[in-house]
Amino acid sequence: MLPQAENSWTHLEAAHLLNRAGFGACPDEIKALHALGRINAVDSLLNPTEPLDAFPRPDWASKEQALADMRMRLEQRREIQKKTRGLSAEETEKLRRSTFQDMQKDNRQHALESQGWWFRRMLKTKAPLREKMTLFWHDHFASSVQKVKQPVLMLNQNDLFRSHAFGSFKSLTQAVLMDPAMMLYLDTQSSKKGQPNENFAREVMELFTLGEGNYTEKDIHEAARAFTGYSLNRLTGEVFHNRRQWDETPKTVFGKTGAYDGKDVINLIFEKPEAAKFMAKKIWEFFVYDNPPDAAVNMLAETLRKSDYALAPLLRELFLSKEFYSEATIRNQIKCPVQFIIALLKQLEVTAPPSAFPITAQQQLGQILFMPPNVAGWDWGQAWINTNTLLTRYNLSGFLVKGAESAGNVMEGERMKTQGMASGPKRAGRGWDGPDCEKIAPRSLRENPAQLVDSLIQRFFQGPVPDKARDSFIAYANAKKGVIFTDKETAELCHLILSTPYYQLC
Repeated sequence: MLPQAENSWTHLEAAHLLNRAGFGACPDEIKALHALGRINAVDSLLNPTEPLDAFPRPDWASKEQALADMRMRLEQRREIQKKTRGLSAEETEKLRRSTFQDMQKDNRQHALESQGWWFRRMLKTKAPLREKMTLFWHDHFASSVQKVKQPVLMLNQNDLFRSHAFGSFKSLTQAVLMDPAMMLYLDTQSSKKGQPNENFAREVMELFTLGEGNYTEKDIHEAARAFTGYSLNRLTGEVFHNRRQWDETPKTVFGKTGAYDGKDVINLIFEKPEAAKFMAKKIWEFFVYDNPPDAAVNMLAETLRKSDYALAPLLRELFLSKEFYSEATIRNQIKCPVQFIIALLKQLEVTAPPSAFPITAQQQLGQILFMPPNVAGWDWGQAWINTNTLLTRYNLSGFLVKGAESAGNVMEGERMKTQGMASGPKRAGRGWDGPDCEKIAPRSLRENPAQLVDSLIQRFFQGPVPDKARDSFIAYANAKKGVIFTDKETAELCHLILSTPYYQLC
């Protein structure tokens, strides 16, 4: 077991827990978690009372409507096949494009609504760790709506990740094998006896469970034959194993031979000790810092094996560990774009941002929900920050704290050419006046610039910043004080504080 944290439990540590095991918090949320004590705070995050269906999905994503849409599309494809008999390739393509144009438009709109739905859930949830783990699994078992093309399947996968948030890594991997979105993304449905597709076999070993160096090319070739015959029923939306399309002959995987199917291969994977180490290291790097000590990985891997790969015991051990609250950990992780946006909204106590802001901000910062760049997921850490994205973070912060008119046209929409999606309204932030500055900076504090700055530092950083930075904030506040320190000056001071390298870390 990892060495545990000391009995002391500070406000900064409570804020750190909410930053890493969630998406940040406002002062009242930090205060409430701190009041629980360290152990109860961790247990409350691992045992949320918020039901899984607390946020209803869009009407088009209901099971009944999704099935009806799927059947309609299947019928449309059949009609096209009839109509195109005897037509030239050019005429066939023209008819196909015309028929599916409206469908593609609906899919793009539904994808945007899905992204907004999940973002709002992450912002408002009372189960932040569950949503953070849902994001972790989305990045780990990455698939994109660009290839899947059916947003409802991405929402179904999202629900799968949420329901397995703290559950068995092994069980979730088995479920991912049968997940329609993943099947379409990695072409499992086209893998048949005599023509195996190696995509899933390769990724399940390299990216999902073992990592490079812990399997051979022969293992992939043999496993690919085991993963044949899995099909998606377009009328029911369910995955089944078509035994007629399955290669029933013996396969040798990891030195063991049998007439394996896909589930058998996954069971073989989890017999290897590398699977526990692989996940222990990845969880550590997601929640703590990169390049964990081998001893820590081995201890967490042992916890994972003892729990039959359930994540809850591992997460509890991690969040109660001494190293999780160490100087090397706190405020040393670069916020991913989604974390940056949600934490900022929470700290500004904005529960209803401009409707198109979440999507536009994701687009501009390079992390669009349901659209990871490839099967390896997003690059994290330093990859989130470059000259352009850092400036964009500063501009988005200015828009939120100062409002649309004062901040300029940072939210001016364009046709979103990146990744083939359409943007929101042309002026995504039209009418946004900014947050309630009375909550962020009560007027009683504005008479004393040092007290005002310290209050804002506590709100945005939950702990001290370098003296040089604090002094510059106070000097700015003194220069802006005048007769009355208005909301305008308050917003400008907040923007200065948020436009620092320190705010990019959590």
